[in-house]
Amino acid sequence: MRLIGEIDPTRPLLVLAVAEEAAHLTSGLPVLLTGMGKVNAATAVATVLARGPRPTAVVNLGTAGALKPGFAGVTHEVSSVIQHDLDSAMLASLTGVTYGGPIGLTGRGPVLATGDLFVADEAARARLAEEADLVDMEGYAVAQAVRQTGLPVRLVKHVSDDAGEGAAKSWRESVDDCAKELARWAAENL
Repeated sequence: MRLIGEIDPTRPLLVLAVAEEAAHLTSGLPVLLTGMGKVNAATAVATVLARGPRPTAVVNLGTAGALKPGFAGVTHEVSSVIQHDLDSAMLASLTGVTYGGPIGLTGRGPVLATGDLFVADEAARARLAEEADLVDMEGYAVAQAVRQTGLPVRLVKHVSDDAGEGAAKSWRESVDDCAKELARWAAENL
């Protein structure tokens, strides 16, 4: 976890997983680098927001894999996010309580599936495409941690790969271009 800059109670906080995704940000907004995965994202966001001061909102910028055709090369503001690696239905059948249900957001874009698995095979991609359009490793955790504070949260993702065979190579090759597009989105929208 690394906080770059100071949180300003009159401006949003940008949250990204890794420095590669934040490489071209020039907005002057504070940036929290959480590390990859749900645990790193949730603990970093919760720690920073608990310390204070609190920002006006949290914006999670990052890369995502496309689970369906038509999402590549575009920056998307997510409409809802689910966890793809938590069996909420099974847990509800055991306890009568739903844990980790979908989180609705203000964006009008695709559905994002979050999990601690870098999706890079066709079978996983096809299974996830039944429920979502994009996949990442931090979005749900960021949204849930921020929601606990009552602050607004937005998830903005740029597609880096197709979440199929070769996704890791595609991510490495495209992350700098994705970072430029994320920085452009931040400059135009925040």
